[in-house]
Amino acid sequence: MSITDNLKDHILDSIGEGVFTVDKNFRINFFNKAAEKITGYKKVEVLGKFCKHVFKSELCYSDCPIAMVLKSNKNIYDYESKICVKEGKNKPIRLNSAVLYNENNEPTGGIISFRDNTELEYLKKNLEKFSNFHGIIGHSKSMQEIYELVEEINESDAPVLIHGESGTGKELVANAVQKTSMRNSKPFIKVNCSVFPDNLLASELFGHVKGAFTDAHKDRAGRFEIADGGTIFLDEIAEMPLQMQIKLLRVLQEGTFERVGESVTRRVDVRVISATNINIEKALASGSLREDLYYRLSVIPIKVPPLRERPEDIIPLVAHFINKFALIYNKEQKELDDSTLELLLQYGWPGNVRELENVIEYAFVRTNSGTIQSSKLPVFIKDGLKSGNYKNQSPLSFHDADRNELVQILNKHKWNKTKAAEELGIGRTTLWRKLRNLGLAE
Repeated sequence: MSITDNLKDHILDSIGEGVFTVDKNFRINFFNKAAEKITGYKKVEVLGKFCKHVFKSELCYSDCPIAMVLKSNKNIYDYESKICVKEGKNKPIRLNSAVLYNENNEPTGGIISFRDNTELEYLKKNLEKFSNFHGIIGHSKSMQEIYELVEEINESDAPVLIHGESGTGKELVANAVQKTSMRNSKPFIKVNCSVFPDNLLASELFGHVKGAFTDAHKDRAGRFEIADGGTIFLDEIAEMPLQMQIKLLRVLQEGTFERVGESVTRRVDVRVISATNINIEKALASGSLREDLYYRLSVIPIKVPPLRERPEDIIPLVAHFINKFALIYNKEQKELDDSTLELLLQYGWPGNVRELENVIEYAFVRTNSGTIQSSKLPVFIKDGLKSGNYKNQSPLSFHDADRNELVQILNKHKWNKTKAAEELGIGRTTLWRKLRNLGLAE
């Protein structure tokens, strides 16, 4: 080996990336110190061996990086793969590959440099976990707490009640609860209790027999029977008629019911996940929601916060929706300019995530360039309407009290608005306007 070769080896040994070279037969003829550290192999253990017999990567038998370079005559940069290290585990790497030539420009072998990608993969998985949890987008502390709770209850069959404003993604949370549960391979049936007339909801949930009512032309199983062994999601549960609430309570307590028009008692094993966007305290006080049913449904309560309380989730949500609409409309990816993003961050989002999605779709389809300008946003976003939907401009942002804090103060005074207004240091008229804007006014 010449002095020049020794110098080259010394240089390659001093860098942090793993480097190895192979001859024309793909036998390893150089292996630097970083490669030893990453793989666990010593140089003497691998020299002269076929590289595929050492690293045992799937690429070795399908898309060998050096073979790909020879075929395309183009170097490979930042290619993700996995190799089998000495201890037998697969380790993620990111590699570069090139062909080596002699002075006559003839190929003599190949060189691969690679770096350990384990830590990056770990961070990526954790970011995905906290930014996209079974379809839920968001990495705010409040959303991470929901993710952790969902994982903690994955071995439980206890009823779950999901509470939050309209558009916050309660159904997505229900999906996550079901996907992480022990019943994830069993039926998952969804029912919106608010869309069925009172006389049809019983039939929809519990089924009916032929002749039970005018249109009952044959026996029909209800949603609970179909969901037997699995999970049922009852959305808008608080809008269920009181008579139906009694029947649902029986299913929760005893696991039994009768079809409409039938006296035969049937038994089911169904986990119930329910959701509502109403003010539970008021519903209980008014009697529209039975207290005994509420406590049965809310063994595990999950509160989904409104988007205005977690503005740090707006940016990942925007990115998600842009990706979604790029696929739907078969258009290129787009970015938001700074002024547009600032408007989205300042807006109060009374319609929550659903409203944000609609706004992004509106702006996306109106934008022909690669950048979404603020001029492409709906007028009510740009103007902030006249109801103070901008968080830093609202005249009703007293003491920065959010919806939850306001509800707590009202509950403390048993919804006596005069006393609540006195504690807040505002007038009853101002309090009434705030309640109306937050959807809490009678």
